Order: sequence, then C-alpha cells, then structure tokens
Amino acid sequence: MWLLIAFIAVPLIEIGLFIQVGGLIGLWPTLGIVLLTAIAGTWLVRMQGAQALAQLRGSLNDLSDPTEPIAHGALILLAGALLLTPGFFTDACGILLLIPPVRSAVLAYLARRVRVERFTVGGGYRRDPHRPDVIDGEFYEMPEDDGRPRPPSGWTRH
Repeated sequence: MWLLIAFIAVPLIEIGLFIQVGGLIGLWPTLGIVLLTAIAGTWLVRMQGAQALAQLRGSLNDLSDPTEPIAHGALILLAGALLLTPGFFTDACGILLLIPPVRSAVLAYLARRVRVERFTVGGGYRRDPHRPDVIDGEFYEMPEDDGRPRPPSGWTRH
C-alpha cells in the first residue's frame, strides 16, 4: 500500500515543484539545476560508494560483521538512483541520504522495524587474525569403506 502511495505522490510532488521553481526562475535555470544536481550527485555517489566498498572490504578482511557497510552501500546506491531521477524532491532525498549521520539515522530506524530471525557469524571456519596460518574448522569422520561405489564428490576429476 505504501509503495502505491509513493508511486502516486512522488510524481505529483515533482510536478508541483517544477511548476513553482520554473515560475520563479524560468525554464532554463530550472533545467540547469536539475542537470547540475544529477552531475554533482553522480560524483558524490561515486566517492561515497568507494568509501563504503573500502569499509566492506575491511570488514570482510577482519572477518567482522559486514552488515553495516552493506547497508550504507545500499543507501548510497538508492541516493544515486534518486539523484539521477529528474526532480527537486528526489534530489533533496538523495542528497540527504549522502549525509552519513542521516544515513545512520535511517538505518537505526530500519533496524528498529526489522526483526532478524537468525544470524550466525562464521560459516564453518574461522581465521585468527593474529595467527593467519591457523584455520579453525569442523570435520566429520567418514565411515569405513564398505566396498560400495560412491558418487563423485565434485572435488575430483573423472
């Protein structure tokens, strides 16, 4: 239901803003502002996207929880889509999402509204960052060979 309201409300808001701003400053300055925000927004999204990607790489290298960098990256991607969409309202929303404290507030709000059923860190092995040559893992002992042929495991060539 909220999505339907957004699909109806956002274009109406944009049309109203185009009419108001165009009436105040004229057609060409209005189009120039829209084009300028798209170019500036693309540059900002690129810069912040690279920072979010570096944070994600760092968290993956440290084997720490990558959900926050992924969420920030998703909101930066959404900001880029909003900035590339022509309009003043979507540009304002996109620029707001590029401000890190605003992004953190949006993520905090979403975290309160979302319930995680199950979350595990480390899917079977764990590296100790202080001892990179040691891998902690799980193993299972296979039963003795009873003479029956086994299907290929996928790890060997035939």
